[in-house]
Amino acid sequence: MQMPALPDGLTLEREGAQATVTLARDNGRNALSAEIMRGLRDVALWLKTDIETHVVVLTGSPVFSAGADLKDPDMRTDHLDKLSQRQALLLGPDMCAAWEALEQVTIAAIEKYCIGGGLALAVACDWRVCASDALLRLPEVPLGINMSWQANPRITALIGPARAKELTILGEDVTADTAHQWGLVDRIAEAGKSLDVARELAAKVAQLPPLPVRMTKQAINAHAHALNYAASFMDREQYALLAGSEENKAAIRKFFDQSK
Repeated sequence: MQMPALPDGLTLEREGAQATVTLARDNGRNALSAEIMRGLRDVALWLKTDIETHVVVLTGSPVFSAGADLKDPDMRTDHLDKLSQRQALLLGPDMCAAWEALEQVTIAAIEKYCIGGGLALAVACDWRVCASDALLRLPEVPLGINMSWQANPRITALIGPARAKELTILGEDVTADTAHQWGLVDRIAEAGKSLDVARELAAKVAQLPPLPVRMTKQAINAHAHALNYAASFMDREQYALLAGSEENKAAIRKFFDQSK
């Protein structure tokens, strides 16, 4: 399988058994546009065929991600007919599923903030290294929509149902220390050093026999995520119901007014 052409703002570097995928859009916030999401999906699908790479680090510079790009017209689906809308809404869950399906160990290195769809992507990875000054947040419910991309069961598996409800429903900032206490992130790094710590962890994985590593990851995921699809297969329909509602429109207007 030929390596895909990646969009501007997304790079893949390989060195020995390690690969690093970096999101660095010129807007500095690394919002997930439709183009970037297709690139993230496609690079994961390609890496799945790569038997020379045994561990993959996913990072963003200067921040991890502000989540879905609300200003990208290609991210709007409420004007489409239902079948076309349902198809378009596959992009987010397909991107996250492609990262979760990698047999290689995956490590997200989080700087500054990790919001919404950015966090949905991070929890599709095996481990998360978080800078000490980073903030994590799921703003979807306060914006009048549901948390989708099949992220809810992944989050619940990490931090349990009560904390998953707190994170998802309240939509408040969670500090790196709190995220670590909850089990949402696995390592805390000094500010600006999350990639260094992630690569140190990746180096440990790269020294291990790759076949049992892959088999062990698959076995644990099969147990931990056995009911994930059953718990989240309707979240596209829930999003389609809520997106473009009066509550959603009012919340989006308020969000952009506060951002000015």
